[in-house]
Amino acid sequence: MLVEVFSGRQRDHVVRSERGYLAFVPPDLPPDVAFDVGLVRRLSAADRALGQLAGVGRTLPNPHLLAQTMVRREAVLSSRIEGTQATLSDLVRYEVAPAATPTGDVAEVYNYVAAVEHVLDPDRRLPLSLSLLREAHEILLSGVRGGYATPGEFRRTQNWIGPPGCVLDTATYVPPPPERMWECLDAFEKYLHVEHDLPPLITIACLHYQFEAIHPFIDGNGRVGRLLVALLLVEWGLLPAPLLDLSAYLEPRRDEYYARLLAVTIDGDWTGWISFFLDVVANQAGDALRRAQALQGLREELRGRVTGTKSSSLAPRLVDALFETPAMTIGRAAKVLGVTHRGATLNVERLAEVGVLTEVPSTGRARLFLAEDVLRVLSSED
Repeated sequence: MLVEVFSGRQRDHVVRSERGYLAFVPPDLPPDVAFDVGLVRRLSAADRALGQLAGVGRTLPNPHLLAQTMVRREAVLSSRIEGTQATLSDLVRYEVAPAATPTGDVAEVYNYVAAVEHVLDPDRRLPLSLSLLREAHEILLSGVRGGYATPGEFRRTQNWIGPPGCVLDTATYVPPPPERMWECLDAFEKYLHVEHDLPPLITIACLHYQFEAIHPFIDGNGRVGRLLVALLLVEWGLLPAPLLDLSAYLEPRRDEYYARLLAVTIDGDWTGWISFFLDVVANQAGDALRRAQALQGLREELRGRVTGTKSSSLAPRLVDALFETPAMTIGRAAKVLGVTHRGATLNVERLAEVGVLTEVPSTGRARLFLAEDVLRVLSSED
């Protein structure tokens, strides 16, 4: 990493490590943010869109079900930013029939879902803290290709970011050296809990940058950093559930995303990064609102299809389960409904008869069904 690329006061935060290489130690939060007209307008738009989404989320009869589907969409796209190729269909197949689904990328996506559910569990053991993020990291990387990266532990060695084949001296960015990292993490955790003068969304943007700048894990920093945003939106009461899928906007714009973060480090361009982040929130809050409304309408339609004299009174419960994970096996149906294998088979086949479920080929012994209408709403790029 070359000190010459840093401008002005940012050079003051380039340090020489104990081993002699250069690294960047980000200054403590909060930054001095210039509230120009453009930034104020973006903040207003993001607050308004997020408020509308939160309002709809609080009036839904079962926001948990819709949040579950949005979490799965975010898991697929957040992991895709890091190079995975799994689809939403792959994920839900894996959830209900893991033995019949190839592992690899899809297991990483599934771990992301598990990590989000863990940190947002109201009965979790730990409060909002570095320890909670370490637990999320352990879940995220256990049993998958990042398993070499000491899941659940902050790094004790140096990492860096740059093009393939680069070394410390030629890296685009070198985060704090191990001997300085803990002071950065301590300041980060303290800032999580102080009374903030900046508006909540801007504070979250700053915390996301700071986490990425510290880069405290060997691998998985990007996914944990985006998970942190989802956690803070719910923890601070901005959303009633994790309804916002930021990665749908970030994934096709990953180059700009990384460039905006790097510009804070190199040039101190907080306005550029915060403006970008607020645009992400405003856009995706509007998108999530449309999807939530579409999913709610679809839920009522599908429940209507299975309600009638020829249908079991249990069938609507099976429909609701499809808005948590849009796939079904006979075994899962039996657990959801608390019935025998035969009773579950009759209910699943009834949903297939009316087009709620579609049976798809499976390499395992279990019959596999997908709720294609639900997947279509989640996967559409409208």
